[in-house]
Parts: sequence; C-alpha cells; structure tokens
Amino acid sequence: MSAPTLVFDLETIPDVAALRLLHELPDALSDEEVVEYAAQRQRARSGSDFLPHHLQRIVTLAGVWDNGHDVKVFSLAAPELDEAEILRQFFAAIDKKRPQLVTWNGGGFDLPVLHYRSLLHGVQASAYWEVGERESEYRYNNYLGRFHWRHLDLMDVLAGYQTRAAAPLDQIARLLGFPGKLGMDGGQVWGAWCRGEAAAIRAYCETDAVNTHLVFLRFQWLRGKLDERELKSALDRLREHLEKLPGAHWREFLAQWPLTAADPKI
Repeated sequence: MSAPTLVFDLETIPDVAALRLLHELPDALSDEEVVEYAAQRQRARSGSDFLPHHLQRIVTLAGVWDNGHDVKVFSLAAPELDEAEILRQFFAAIDKKRPQLVTWNGGGFDLPVLHYRSLLHGVQASAYWEVGERESEYRYNNYLGRFHWRHLDLMDVLAGYQTRAAAPLDQIARLLGFPGKLGMDGGQVWGAWCRGEAAAIRAYCETDAVNTHLVFLRFQWLRGKLDERELKSALDRLREHLEKLPGAHWREFLAQWPLTAADPKI
C-alpha cells in the first residue's frame, strides 16, 4: 500500500446531557431513566430505539494505522479522555498525515457522528473538510464524497452502494476466517458503560477496528493492490503486532484467528 491507511471504529452512548436539555427532563431522573424515556419516544416515532446520530456521544475511537511497513493498533477512550479531546487528537492526526480512512458503515454512522460532535465541541479539521477550495487534488477525491476513496466505506462499496445488500462486519469477518465480534455488540455498549465497564468497551472497539482492517487487506488483494506475498506479509505483520500487545482480548482474538485465515482461494 503506497499511502498510509487509518482503519477506525467508534463506540457511542446516548448523550444524556443533550437528552435532558431537549426533552426538558428534571435532574431528579437518573441517566438510565433519561435514556429509557428518550428510547421510548424514539420507538414511538420510528419503531426503533436507536437514537439519532447527533445524540450519540463518543466514548471510544479505535483504529489501525498501516503505512505498508509498520502497523499500530490504538484507541482514544473515555474516561481517560473526554469526547472533545478524542476528536481533537483524531482530526489532528488526519491533518498531519492525510491517510486514507477506512470504515465499515462509516458513511452511515461514524462520519455523521463525528460531524455533529465536532460541531458541538468546536473541533476544527481543515484537511478532513477540504473539498478542493485550497488543495485542488481534493476536488475529485475527498473525505466527504460517497464515491471518493479518500474515505472508503467498505460495507457500502462491497454492497454496490445498495442498502439492501449491506452485510454485517461480524459475518463477513467470520466467513473469511477472522474472529469477528468478541465480548459484546453495539447494542450492549450503553449497559456496559452504566456498569463501569469502559475497558471492555475499549477492547470491543479495538477488535472491531482490527476485524475491519483484516477485511480491508483481503479487499486490497481482491482489487489487485496486494499480491499473495504482500497480503501474507501484511497479515503476519499485524499478527506480530497483536502478539506484543497487553490485554486478554488480544489473546482471545489471536486464539480465534487461524494462521490460514484469508488465504486467497485461487
């Protein structure tokens, strides 16, 4: 891969302060009661208790940096960092390194959340929002265009930009022989946060980012950007990095990642 890539994933919880404000709820209600009230209102309107993007508060952003030679898994997470600082560090890295961003359903979830939360916290991101007004190369390939690949939404591309063809990351990862989701899913994050399980949320987000990166590597082989030797080298490099990281979630992840996973079937 000639350009650095940043594969990333978000985990969010309901923005309780915003819900209190918009619904004019009393302070006497607990956070859990506020969220349940908002979820019931949302179900009545849409049939789903999934809250709108602008009411999602980021508690973890995990990613995988890969420049073709070195790979690094990282996470920015609460309670060590507040949401504004998570955003500042993320966009500062984009401004400095100008990577290709890779997500799974990033266009449908992660990017809109980043947009609204950056607006709320006043976090500037000049490179991210560039569309060719200052740098002409961004006119036809920027982070915002759905059909541009400076941000590659793997789910959207593989589905042929057809919503009805979209597939879950967990299933695609497991079909390719990768571990898939470990420990929890997105619907369990709020409950885990209420129980004080921030570390478990962080671990879950990190493994999701790595699953996405693994699928991305296979996709790069599929489109001829990596040959068999380069794909194996990239997979080996990632495995070696994970083996050096602390955390029981990496031991579990590696145990469920066979050495032959994602070998091209040709």
